[in-house]
Amino acid sequence: MFACIIALAIAFGCSPDKQSRAGNAMVDSTQTIPAFDQERAFTLLEKQVELGPRCPGTQGHKCGAEFIVANLKPYADAVRTQDFTVTIDGKQLKLCNIIAHFNPDADRWILLAAHWDTRPKADLEIDAAKRKQPIPGANDGASGTAVLLELARMFAHQRPKVGILMVFFDGEDYGATEVDMYLGSKHFAENLPESAALAGKPIKIDYGILLDMIGDRNLNIYKERNSVEAAREIVDKIWATADRLGRNEFHSSVKYTILDDHVPLIRSGVKCVNIIDFDYASWHTLDDTPDKCSPRSLAIVGEVVAVVVYSER
Repeated sequence: MFACIIALAIAFGCSPDKQSRAGNAMVDSTQTIPAFDQERAFTLLEKQVELGPRCPGTQGHKCGAEFIVANLKPYADAVRTQDFTVTIDGKQLKLCNIIAHFNPDADRWILLAAHWDTRPKADLEIDAAKRKQPIPGANDGASGTAVLLELARMFAHQRPKVGILMVFFDGEDYGATEVDMYLGSKHFAENLPESAALAGKPIKIDYGILLDMIGDRNLNIYKERNSVEAAREIVDKIWATADRLGRNEFHSSVKYTILDDHVPLIRSGVKCVNIIDFDYASWHTLDDTPDKCSPRSLAIVGEVVAVVVYSER
């Protein structure tokens, strides 16, 4: 519990009026959006890793959920947890999606998501003796979560015109096959009207953006095939925004077909795009630590997503 209290301290040292360390971005000639504070985002990444592995059943998992909730509450209009249980190989896992709403009176809604859990086994370690150890999850878990938490501060500072449904999925990285992975997004998607509801009132999601492994120091983001097939117009919007901002880290070609938390959403009828850097040497190893990540990479992705959101009417 002591570790939880220390890590949660960052939530109470920030406010919607906090001065950013980066320049503001222009959406158009009439609107300036809040700046994405890359140093704050990187601190949020580091604080998650300091909690230890955030895989189900661990103290780090408990503290990780508390950390996210504490860092959302100063900024979101509503925050709640979606607690559920899944049985895998005879073992009951207690899991928790974390759901926040911004701008509750909006008519249109965009879903922004990331997974916050970490993998319980470093199955891609070269040394077989290390493969049963849980990964730190700096990039694979903490990076997307950190960007969303920084975006939450920005949305509180200046509301977008659209509503934002922000979801932190649990259980994405638990198992070895599609059967025992993406557990949080599956539960959310299977109960979509209730999952997305605000104060019991269902909302309709226009489209979703999933962030996963976007902290790599050597950032390279390619279009993902499932995203293109399900939501080509949203992919085009995001990549056109990156191009306008001069973010050459977003490449125009399709390189991978990836199963991730966006797939259950797509299957439930939500157009969803996965922004992911899958070329990451430390993936599913004990080397997935903060030194492999970069504040600038978090800012590149965060700024692109912010401009897309603030451009919506």
